[in-house]
Amino acid sequence: MTSKEIRQKYLDFFQAKKHVVISSASLVPENDPTSLFIGSGMQPLIPYLLGEKHPAGRRLVNSQKCFRAEDIDEVGDNRHITFFEMLGNWSLGDPDVPDGIGAGYFKEEQLAWIWEFLTKELKIDPSRLYATVFRGNKEMGIDKDSESVEIWQKLYKSAGIEAKAVDMAEKDGMQGGRIFYYDEAKNWWSRSGLPQNMPTGEPGGPDSEIFYDLGADLKKHENSIWKNRPCHVNCDCGRFIEIGNNVFMEFIKTDNGFDQLPQKNVDFGGGLERITMAVQGKSNIFETDLFANIINKIESLSGKKYKGNARAFEVIADHLKAATFIMGGGKGIVPSNTDQGYIARRLIRRAIRYGKQINIESKPDETWTKEIAKIVAHDYQEAYPELKKNINFVIEELKKEEEKFSKTLERGLMEFKKLDDRRQTTDDRILGEDAFDLYQTYGFPIEMTKELAEENGLTIDEDGFNKELKKHQQLSRTASAGKFKGGLADSSEETTKLHTAAHLLLAALRQVLGDHVVQKGSNITAERLRFDFSHGEKITDEQQQEVEKLVNKAIQDNLPVSREEMNIGEAKRLGAMGVFDSKYGEKVKVYKIGEGGNVFSYEICGGPHAENTGSLGNFKIKKEQSSSAGVRRIKAILSS
Repeated sequence: MTSKEIRQKYLDFFQAKKHVVISSASLVPENDPTSLFIGSGMQPLIPYLLGEKHPAGRRLVNSQKCFRAEDIDEVGDNRHITFFEMLGNWSLGDPDVPDGIGAGYFKEEQLAWIWEFLTKELKIDPSRLYATVFRGNKEMGIDKDSESVEIWQKLYKSAGIEAKAVDMAEKDGMQGGRIFYYDEAKNWWSRSGLPQNMPTGEPGGPDSEIFYDLGADLKKHENSIWKNRPCHVNCDCGRFIEIGNNVFMEFIKTDNGFDQLPQKNVDFGGGLERITMAVQGKSNIFETDLFANIINKIESLSGKKYKGNARAFEVIADHLKAATFIMGGGKGIVPSNTDQGYIARRLIRRAIRYGKQINIESKPDETWTKEIAKIVAHDYQEAYPELKKNINFVIEELKKEEEKFSKTLERGLMEFKKLDDRRQTTDDRILGEDAFDLYQTYGFPIEMTKELAEENGLTIDEDGFNKELKKHQQLSRTASAGKFKGGLADSSEETTKLHTAAHLLLAALRQVLGDHVVQKGSNITAERLRFDFSHGEKITDEQQQEVEKLVNKAIQDNLPVSREEMNIGEAKRLGAMGVFDSKYGEKVKVYKIGEGGNVFSYEICGGPHAENTGSLGNFKIKKEQSSSAGVRRIKAILSS
């Protein structure tokens, strides 16, 4: 069974149980300044799990694109990857209150359904499945989850398996158990994590995880650093793989402890890659069909075999797949030194370094990272067509990043080798200023220098590095004092017209250049507008003329400018463009330029705007230039 079939089977299975299929949210979260990326299927749905009504009803299912930067250094074992898909289904609300689409449900239905899906639909051997439940906490006033244990035991019994429930597996091992009690560190979910971190009024609850046993014959435990401790399902030796987690949100934190929630929710999340590994009988995620074409291409590029070079192959495969999804999502993200762009840069440069280890060399006008991106876009074109749509943008950014880093990689590695002789301490430590020099001069992310140091038995003075970085940033801020901070210089009639023209400009740029174009900044005075946007190359004269033509046509059409207020979730659902999401409150102003079937621009904005486009005058681009890596700048005017 292929991974595509598994994904579709999951959606079909829950759709048959009256779930509504919802689309994957963007990998870059909307209106969530606390996160660079979506890291779980639950994350985009948290407002609805907390009580907001979802427009699709109480029962939802999807496959969500996810990325976890914290797993970058974990890539290379049999189960960790940075980009993955989370199969998820949800029940939002009380099982006793029907809503016309499908009432909510709770433990009985959820555990039975996921058991049916895994063992009947996917035909996973039930004898390889193990479950965990919450052992309870007297101080919290919450009993152990005996209800889930009883449900699991009935399900195992239906497969002819006696399911003994045991406690303290982390201390006493398996004990012949099939169901295991763990504490809140393993089997409790809330947005704040552990129960003691939850504020009053926050909901949370126990969860029940499902593990797949790769088998004792692989001797994963005996060959791990945990070999002197008892093996159990939550042991990190790699024998037992978590393939799903059922979260039962049934409690609310109070001043005195916990009370039952009036509205109970279910959240299930299962990694497609890990489930595929189980279904396809593999012992490593990278052996599944989700990576097969990429691994084959790396073998072709390197002239080496995957076996014997697994870590390098896996880092390259994972990191370039993740970078392709990050840059190919239509958000205009390019490699940079901040936020999502920094993560993309870190992934690409680490992949290039590992490529060098297996003799994949970058040559002038012959970069190789794009070859992996093409495969990713092809393999996922049905599930995520935006990758195919944005592949040329991704290829161009990979090409520029690879060319830039390849020029300094060799010299940087040579410089690193010299550091041991230049160390001024006796504790095998690289000075912070040396680590910063590798970052500033040779483009080595600090994480790469740290990894190189560990490979050579060294450590890094990270505090010293951070001091040098802070000093550099302060100098940069001082040097750029007086540069624009974005937004309007005043609210005069001329400035208001140019602000309205900026909306037309963004819409026109997206029509001509593609959906990857997003606003990166603006500065508008009474004389001109300055507009920064994501795009990886100079705009041609023909493209510039087409943009001007579209803007002036919108002005000549004398389109009305209207405004309405709504919550930000509704605005996003209706397709409103939003750039600086974190500055908006729960209610936002959405400006529409045009009406009926002739809407030219639809954006979240604070205003002010002209009443119609006919009052703007003639739009003219005066200059187009580079602003920074992956960002272009246009200066334009309006004339009567």
